[in-house]
Amino acid sequence: MASNLRVPSFRNEIHDMDTVQTAVTYRPPVPPSPSPSITLYYPPNLFKKVISEIISTFLLVFVTCGAAGISAANPSRISQLGQSVAGGLIVTVMIYSVGHISGAHMNPAVTLAFATYRHFPWMQVPFYWAAQFTGGISAAFVLREVLHPITDIGTTIPSGADWRAFLTEIIVTFNMIFVTFAVATDTRAVGELAGMAVGSSVCITSIFAGAISGGSMNPVRTLAPALASSIYKGLWVYFLAPPIGTLLGGGAYTLIKLQDKPMGSSLGGSSSQKLSSFKIRRMQSMGKPVPDYEEEDAQTTNTV
Repeated sequence: MASNLRVPSFRNEIHDMDTVQTAVTYRPPVPPSPSPSITLYYPPNLFKKVISEIISTFLLVFVTCGAAGISAANPSRISQLGQSVAGGLIVTVMIYSVGHISGAHMNPAVTLAFATYRHFPWMQVPFYWAAQFTGGISAAFVLREVLHPITDIGTTIPSGADWRAFLTEIIVTFNMIFVTFAVATDTRAVGELAGMAVGSSVCITSIFAGAISGGSMNPVRTLAPALASSIYKGLWVYFLAPPIGTLLGGGAYTLIKLQDKPMGSSLGGSSSQKLSSFKIRRMQSMGKPVPDYEEEDAQTTNTV
């Protein structure tokens, strides 16, 4: 009986275990995906936006301060009206050129207002401010060499009492940002005319304010030529008044802005109002979501 006993074989079991062990492959750990909040506040194209702000602010200061400097040296070559028209036109051109990339702020006070009323992420504000001051100051020092021997590179100084210039700058900046908020943040406004509307408001207000405060409406527009010309009279006016004006103007339009509702709802219609292609591109540059049907329209418009 002992000879009939057989020891059970575990060869197959061992072979199966080896097969299982060799079948298990090593998979390296997958790195965690970036936080959505990081990509929202610091998008991959932030660098392009910053470069866009540097270029647009450089050209803004170069044209406005250049025209003002030439006019101060020889009024027969460029008049006060010519300065205002040049300022309005360069704003219009820059909005149409880079408004769909960076929003074409070109002004720290404008960036502050957009961020305050949640039309622009606060995390990107320091980058925009750095870009605007870099572009503006660079333009002023280039102008100093181009306009030599002119020493006053289009500085803006109060023509009378500082408080009069201060009040004037608040009012004209209020007007500028009020129009900007209307055409850039309200879906009911005609977005394609944003550049003309904002540029015209800058031109009109600077015609009036030029004789009182210089019609700066922009801390960079004042600081840049002041550094290049070493003229610092009344500098505090232009650092304090424009931010106050933009905050008041942005708040005023936010207060009276109608809530977004389907167009024609009061008439029994069901179709919703479409955003203009310019407004869609501006919303995209600010990192704001765009409805699906609007994105389809934008793609169709861009392919025409």
